[in-house]
Amino acid sequence: MPDRGHSPGTAGYAGTELPMNIIKRISIISIILTIVLLLTMVLGISVGSSDQNLLHMVKALIYPEQDPVLSAIVLKLRFPRVLLAVIAGAVLSLGGVVFQSILRNPLAEPYILGISGGAAIGAILGIIMGLARFPGVGFTAFAGSILSLILILYLSSGQTIFQKDRLLLSGVMVNAFCSAVIMFLVSITRDARLHNIIFWLMGDFSTINALQAGLLLVMVIPCFIIIFMLSHTLNLLSMGKETAKSSGVRTRLIILVQLLTTSFMVSLVVGYCGLLGFVGLVVPHLMRIRLGPDHRVLVPACILGGGAYMVLCDILARTLPEQGEMPTGVVTALIGAPLFIYFLKRSNR
Repeated sequence: MPDRGHSPGTAGYAGTELPMNIIKRISIISIILTIVLLLTMVLGISVGSSDQNLLHMVKALIYPEQDPVLSAIVLKLRFPRVLLAVIAGAVLSLGGVVFQSILRNPLAEPYILGISGGAAIGAILGIIMGLARFPGVGFTAFAGSILSLILILYLSSGQTIFQKDRLLLSGVMVNAFCSAVIMFLVSITRDARLHNIIFWLMGDFSTINALQAGLLLVMVIPCFIIIFMLSHTLNLLSMGKETAKSSGVRTRLIILVQLLTTSFMVSLVVGYCGLLGFVGLVVPHLMRIRLGPDHRVLVPACILGGGAYMVLCDILARTLPEQGEMPTGVVTALIGAPLFIYFLKRSNR
């Protein structure tokens, strides 16, 4: 059974070159989780109002000319939605890993800390101003997430930034403030955009097309690569800034790069599909329990596992109501909120 502690034993480790045993472990875990992700994606594509079975959906993907109508449903409606769910789950899960490591707080994640809320404020302002989804709304969402992050770090008072309770309280305060601002912005919106904003706020994957999903994927892949390349520094930062410095890590630069990269990809996801809470808490904890605390393994595992988790949540959102569907954010909150309470109680022991 792997060590369940949050800080890995990385004493004496300062190099960036991956040992062969780690490469082998990452490869095996990635292959397994990739298979799981592909299976969930196929399942996600097959679920919907159409009475076609799974075999018909797969054939529509492979041989689109045999049934153009079904192929259009799969390729233009369901596949972009499933791809967006994969990207959102991967981004939010990875965001949770980064924040938990840098801030040394097992409860840190973009939604709880208010980073997602700040991005949502920026995105709503962009929508109200009539800006395009990208780059307009993406830029305003990124600006909102950065302002929230700065406010959290300021409230955490510099030297006490790594104190668990103070940081968590600051995040909760910022999240509550962001929620109030969001409700204010919604209340002053009087046109047809109001319903769309409310549904989008609770997590909505239904409004994206294949081109937008592909563009979003292209933008977040470099973020994945940057965080994976710096995953060895997350091992050291999770043990404390002084430990990281003594191992030769330029802590200020690494922390800045990690926070900006994470905030950027989270803001992009929020701009496309709204608020999805607790994903960055649930998936990293499950992966850490099963795979151990080494971030070189956790980063790819959370990318793949988070994508599969979000697709399953979206399937539940589409199948649980007898008519229509519920926002996916409702499902993630129903799963994540009880787990947050459990992890909070366990962390205070």
